[in-house]
Amino acid sequence: MLSLRKGKVLSSPSLFCKHVRNITGFGAGDAPDHQTVPIAEARRFAEACMASVNAKDSHAKLLSELLVTADCRGHYSHGMNRLEMYVRDIQQGSTSITAEPEIERSTDSTALVNGNSCLGPPVGQLSMDLAIEKAKKNGVGWVAAHSSNHYGIAGWYALRACDQGLIGLSFTNTSPLQVPTRGRECVLGTNPIALAAPGKDGDSFVLDMATSTAAIGKVEVCKRKETDVPNGWGVASNGQQTNDPNQVLNGGGLLPLGGVEVSGGYKGYGLAMMVEVFCGILSGSHFGTGIRRWMGQHDVTANLGQCFIAVDPNCFAPGFEDRMQSLMSYCRNMPTAAGETSVLVAGDPEREHLRDVAARGGVRYHDNLITAMGKLSDELRVPPIRPLSS
Repeated sequence: MLSLRKGKVLSSPSLFCKHVRNITGFGAGDAPDHQTVPIAEARRFAEACMASVNAKDSHAKLLSELLVTADCRGHYSHGMNRLEMYVRDIQQGSTSITAEPEIERSTDSTALVNGNSCLGPPVGQLSMDLAIEKAKKNGVGWVAAHSSNHYGIAGWYALRACDQGLIGLSFTNTSPLQVPTRGRECVLGTNPIALAAPGKDGDSFVLDMATSTAAIGKVEVCKRKETDVPNGWGVASNGQQTNDPNQVLNGGGLLPLGGVEVSGGYKGYGLAMMVEVFCGILSGSHFGTGIRRWMGQHDVTANLGQCFIAVDPNCFAPGFEDRMQSLMSYCRNMPTAAGETSVLVAGDPEREHLRDVAARGGVRYHDNLITAMGKLSDELRVPPIRPLSS
C-alpha cells in the first residue's frame, strides 16, 4: 500500500502515478480549474516576453519552442512555469543578450563549448548539433559546455540526435537542490539524464529524468496548486522527510532518486554525482555548492556545465532499430500486474500527452499559472496569454 499525508492511501502504483500527475501537472484533463491555450499562442506569449527584455530574436524563438514543447510533452515543471526565471536572469544581467556560444576546443569526436552566459537553449542546440555532426563522421560525438544557463528539458536535445537515427544523450548540472544520502545540506542539483534511441517507423525510447526523486519544478507546481508533495520527494531543513512543499523549498531539499537510503536513495545520489562528473568537472564550469542558489540570485552568473553525446548505432552490430523495437514491443505487450492496464516504456506517457494536446487544440494550463502569466504580461507590457475560452 502506498500512503500519503492526510490519510490518503493508494492501493496500486497506477493510482499512485495518476495522483502524482494530478498534483504536479498544470494540464489535468477536463478539470474546471484549467484552460486550454493553443500552441501558437503559448509560443507567441513566451517569445513576446523574451523580446520585451531584449533577447535576440533567434534565442527567444528557440526558448519559446523548447518551453512549449516541454508542456506539450507533459513536463509542465520545465515549460511555461519556467518563463519568469529566464526573464529575471536577463533583467538582472546574469544571462547575456548580446553574446553567442562558441567552440573553444575541438577534435574529431569531442569538443568544448563556451556558452558565454547565453540562454541555455542556444548553447545546448549548438553543442548537440556539433555532437551529431561528429557522430555522423566518426561514430561518436561528445561535447561538454561551460558558462551555460538553464536549458529546459534534457530530452529535447537527445531527441535531436534520435530524429536523425542516432542515439542521443544529454545531461546538465543545476543549482544545489539535492541532499546527499545521510546529509542535510543541498550539494548536488537535480542533474537530469536523457537518452533517446530510435526504434522502427518513428518509434523511440526516450528517457528524460531527474536524478532526484522529483524535479524541483514539480515541487514548485505543488506549491502553486497548494497540494502536498508525495513521500520520498523531499526533506525539511532538519533532513527529515516532509510533505510540505514550502519546507522543501525553504531550507530543505530534494531527496535523491529512490528516496531515503533504505529504499535505494544512495543510487540516485551516485547517478547525480555521475552527471556532475560529465558536466561540471569535465567542462570546467561551476559544480556542486559552487553553483548559485536556485532562486534569489538572478544577478549571479550561473556557469552551468552540460554534456551532449551522439552515437551512430550503425558503427556497431547491424539491426539496432529492430532490436530496440523488439524490446519495447515485448515490454508493452507483456502480461500486466493485477489491477494494471498496460506496461509502458520511456517516452510513451509523453506520446500520449502529445496526442491529447493535438485533440484538444492546445495545452491545458492551471488557472494559477494563467494568473501568474497575466501578472508577468502586465509587468512586461506584452499582450496577455489568451486561452481558447477567452
